[in-house]
Amino acid sequence: MSERLSILLQHLLPKQLVTTLAGRVAGARGGGATTRLIRWFVGRYKVDMSEAENPDIASYASFNDFFTRPLKAGARPLADADFVSPVDGAISQFGAIDDHHILQAKGHRYTITDLVGGDAALAAPFQHGSFANLYLSPRDYHRLHMPCDGRLMRMIHVPGALYSVNPVTARGVANLFARNERVVCVFESPEHGPFVMVLVGATVVGSMATPWHGVINAKRTGRLSQWDYTDQDITLAKGAEMGRFLLGSTVIMLFRQDNIVFNPDWAPERPVRLGEMMGNRPG
Repeated sequence: MSERLSILLQHLLPKQLVTTLAGRVAGARGGGATTRLIRWFVGRYKVDMSEAENPDIASYASFNDFFTRPLKAGARPLADADFVSPVDGAISQFGAIDDHHILQAKGHRYTITDLVGGDAALAAPFQHGSFANLYLSPRDYHRLHMPCDGRLMRMIHVPGALYSVNPVTARGVANLFARNERVVCVFESPEHGPFVMVLVGATVVGSMATPWHGVINAKRTGRLSQWDYTDQDITLAKGAEMGRFLLGSTVIMLFRQDNIVFNPDWAPERPVRLGEMMGNRPG
């Protein structure tokens, strides 16, 4: 299928309906039917179940249970670095933020303010900073972890569209990551200052969840929602779980200027593994 036709179908697809139906299927406890679906998925996407804490496909009660499966202990050791990759996936884009613009793909950029839900004050510290956009494919491990130590300060659920976030769509749909549904998590690091992790929803992403809140977008009311955690001590260590996708997507990180020098081996479309070196502080 040509990229142009693929993008046209994305515009025409009833994405909310498809996502709602996919979420119901993924959450259903269908016995043998669920096991057959999981077995098909493992074969279709070549999922490596040997890394899972529980490799027994038939033991998962629902597709969501399988999709958010934990890894076995020691499967992803943390690199000796200031910042580590928070996911298994592939690099969509990364690098410097041009004033307040982030590169999506050749010919497409979006603003930090749009990404975080229109809050210019929240976006301001990241002008001229750095970003990393990591894409999780269907075969990947779908829990998200902390790139460094951080204390949760705030969370924002931004309603939006549900376009696919694969590389073809990133090249063809303007403002993709700032128009899709997303969850913005604002952290404060004792060493690195404020940083942001944005969990971006997509077609058939049934829900997004965090350890401190549970499922965030179960009802999809269409209204922006915010939570303030400054009166709580929700502190997560580097490598600790901070979220999960109930069916795949993208995480985007924002860092302040002069806060990270990225791994010199990183490049767009390169695969990454949870815990590998993402970067270090300058100097």
